[in-house]
Amino acid sequence: MNHKAISEIEKKIGVEFKNKNLLLQAFCHRSYLNEHPEWKLGNNERLEFLGDAVIEILVTEYLFFKFPEAEEGFLTNLRAALVNFQNLFSVAEKLNLEGYLLLSKGERKDNKKSKESILADAFEALVGAIYLDQGKEIAKKFLEKFLFPTLEEVLKNKSFKNPKSLFQEKSQAILNITPEYQTLKEWGPDHNKTFEVGVFLKRKLIAKGIGSSKQEAELEAAKKALEKTGWTIF
Repeated sequence: MNHKAISEIEKKIGVEFKNKNLLLQAFCHRSYLNEHPEWKLGNNERLEFLGDAVIEILVTEYLFFKFPEAEEGFLTNLRAALVNFQNLFSVAEKLNLEGYLLLSKGERKDNKKSKESILADAFEALVGAIYLDQGKEIAKKFLEKFLFPTLEEVLKNKSFKNPKSLFQEKSQAILNITPEYQTLKEWGPDHNKTFEVGVFLKRKLIAKGIGSSKQEAELEAAKKALEKTGWTIF
């Protein structure tokens, strides 16, 4: 990534970095290091770890004050809808950040779902980099500009209604059974694993879901279980 690309990203996100290396590292996927051993900054996983926590606390704070009368369960579901990888990917895609990712040639050719997850992770890493370089308030302003406005769409589409929570509510209310999730299979390299998860009611397999994380696969399994049982999602 050259100086022009760095300037383009800074312009897009409205943040001028003091330490440009943090911005570079935020876009570096671990696969890139396999083909570029000369790269000295490391991959973006530590920044992703930090950014995930920063996003969670700032989204929590935002929702807490925006909905002063709301119950915990409602706020929890809203937060989950705002911080899940699909929503983070959507924000990153609107910012056209994909072209700046530092990936191996093989990773660039990989499937769409994998790229969505990688871009969502890079968004978290970017927030972590902003937090380290500029502090909490600038990170908050960044999220206020790009992430918090997605709440309107979440409320409109009712996508905050988590299918996993709903399937548990329905199965407990109708059958007095709590669903259990088990990983049935996993495959692929460590940096790009795919998981198949099954949801069970009293050891009976109800549905399966596939995703790039166990959480994503569980949500997919819950959606299919709701469809299969005929229990409405909303």
